Amino acid sequence: MISRRILRIKILQLLYAYFQSAENSMDKYEKELFFSIQKTYDLYHYLLILLIDIASYAETRIEIARQKKIPTREDLNPNTKFVENLIIQQLRINKQLNQYLNTTKLSWVNTPELIKKLHNRIRMAPFFREYMEDPERTYEKDKKLIMDVYIFEIVNSEHIFQTLEEQSIYWNDEIEFVVSMIAKTLKGFKESGGENSELLPLFKNEDDKEYVRTLFRKVILHKEEYRKLVETFTENWDIERIAFMDILILEMAITEAVEFQSIPTRVTLNEYLEIAKFYSTEKSSIFINGLLDKIFRHLKDEKKILKTGRGLIGED
Repeated sequence: MISRRILRIKILQLLYAYFQSAENSMDKYEKELFFSIQKTYDLYHYLLILLIDIASYAETRIEIARQKKIPTREDLNPNTKFVENLIIQQLRINKQLNQYLNTTKLSWVNTPELIKKLHNRIRMAPFFREYMEDPERTYEKDKKLIMDVYIFEIVNSEHIFQTLEEQSIYWNDEIEFVVSMIAKTLKGFKESGGENSELLPLFKNEDDKEYVRTLFRKVILHKEEYRKLVETFTENWDIERIAFMDILILEMAITEAVEFQSIPTRVTLNEYLEIAKFYSTEKSSIFINGLLDKIFRHLKDEKKILKTGRGLIGED
């Protein structure tokens, strides 16, 4: 499932595009927002099948070596531990994955050089060599190998980053997020799961989908109101000199705090501070932290921030 962190970032990106555009069609940009989220889900499946293609390439190399005129003993008795990896075999037959691929037609078939480069990179990794030399095979060791490949090799591959950037503007800077989704998926895999091992859904639940729609629309509808609120609390600052991205992050945080009674204000504050560090500057996050703290206290005093739910009523 797409995490709330990624959803917030997607909303921020589309709000930025919306406010920078001369064509302010809320419906149009809302559709674009959900399309962008769907593309992240595409990438999740796309990267899941990447290891299948790498294993298939490795298997092809083994077969070619066997067909040599004068094969070596190693050619005739290859180490097939990786190509027979139990997690890769589960992914090959996974019903959900194959159904999604049949619908979207996602495939690495047009990137043979990338598959080759990734295969060579993975083969050189110390953890991969250790895995291949280990005479013991267990499901958990096979799982650890695949998770290590994603976490240490796929995430850090400049080749895959460039390829994905060329294929879709929606996949810029998303590999790390998506690999964390894959790691969560694989942790839940069990040997008994077979072809029915569960993948993550697009949204955790309907609440997450409604969260996206509500936050996006409410930021737009309350923009002037919350911009004036920001201006009130920016003492000795000309609001026109504050970066537009910083103002937008502030408006999103205020909207979330007011509109979503089940989300603690501390969670909202921390989430937008982290987003500010990535999409703005470290100084911006310090500025945003101090300003939101004042604004949240003011809104609580005004009874405009009200939290309900276990452990939330009367939060500090």
